[in-house]
Amino acid sequence: MAEASARRKANDQPALLDTELEHLPAELRWREWMGRVEAVIFAANEPVQREVLARVVGRNCNLELVIDDIRAELASRPYELVSVARGWQHRTKKAFGDAIHAAFGTAAGEGTKDLTQSEALVLMCIAYFQPITRGELSSFFVKEVSRDLIGVLRGQGLIASGPRSPQPGSPYTYVTTKTFLSQFGLDTLRQLPDFEALEDAGLLSKEKLLAGDIPAGLASGESDGNEEEPKTEVVEDEMPPAVVSGSRPRR
Repeated sequence: MAEASARRKANDQPALLDTELEHLPAELRWREWMGRVEAVIFAANEPVQREVLARVVGRNCNLELVIDDIRAELASRPYELVSVARGWQHRTKKAFGDAIHAAFGTAAGEGTKDLTQSEALVLMCIAYFQPITRGELSSFFVKEVSRDLIGVLRGQGLIASGPRSPQPGSPYTYVTTKTFLSQFGLDTLRQLPDFEALEDAGLLSKEKLLAGDIPAGLASGESDGNEEEPKTEVVEDEMPPAVVSGSRPRR
């Protein structure tokens, strides 16, 4: 009985994937790697990071070049492969947005909702000045930033808790998340427009924020106090991993 049970467990284990494919000619090996990478990205419902893709290709496979070749093949297709949230994801090209909305209506944006101007302003401040407490956020505006507004941004997965602030009472700070990067088409936080450049272009003014020259709708009338601990999902600001050495085979 024990031997039969052991055999069943062994049979339940997935077969080891041959990632090196040394039995294949270089061109066929490259095509197989391309197919595997695209299949994994296509099957995922969120951006796929490098370490996941590395599980299905050989040690000497240059993932950047594989991605480049996949993108080249998708050039004439209505969808593309984009770099977001330090990973890769299939997305419909913007040129077909009207067609998708005409076909599906609000279902095309299911799970998301447009931010109000107040919510967008608070999210912008968190993105640029994170980690930042609710009290520090409120200092940018005439009125206190409400817990309800923070809850909206957290409910959409755009922000989460950061490290505790060293201020008295150790209040929670807020940071943006991978969902924020994904929804705004950013690979890392370093792709945010330079704050000083936005000021120079007249598109944003820190002085106006500090002076309270923004729409109303931020306050709830609640006083500061201990807040419910939010779910932590800190996104570190780092550059994408270095390119792996290697090259395409000639075709």
